[in-house]
Amino acid sequence: QVQLVESGGGLVQAGGSLRLSCTASGRTFSSYTMAWFRQAPGKEREFVAGIIRSGSTYYADSVKGRFTISRDNAKNTVYLQMNSLKPEDTAVYYCAANWGVLVRDPAPYDYWGQGTQVTVSS
Repeated sequence: QVQLVESGGGLVQAGGSLRLSCTASGRTFSSYTMAWFRQAPGKEREFVAGIIRSGSTYYADSVKGRFTISRDNAKNTVYLQMNSLKPEDTAVYYCAANWGVLVRDPAPYDYWGQGTQVTVSS
């Protein structure tokens, strides 16, 4: 079992920055594919960014160039640095872990955090 705990959400003005953190329990963190998803009210959960065991990263087109995902295996933590935030980035952001390959569909992910709210004001 893996437990994921997110932190770092909040209210920020458009153009600002936030860094989300997701800390995992367990000793096999480095073996997991980690990803961030988000869900805005009335919308489906969507892929934001992912990082695989090798450290390769993948992004949704909507955040490419503005968001950066990284991981610190010594701290069992994955980060999402969000810059140049826009009102349309407003959503609940979820951290997810998958033992398999990185996919942009949320269904295969085995473990989820509780979510952290990000609100970007215009």
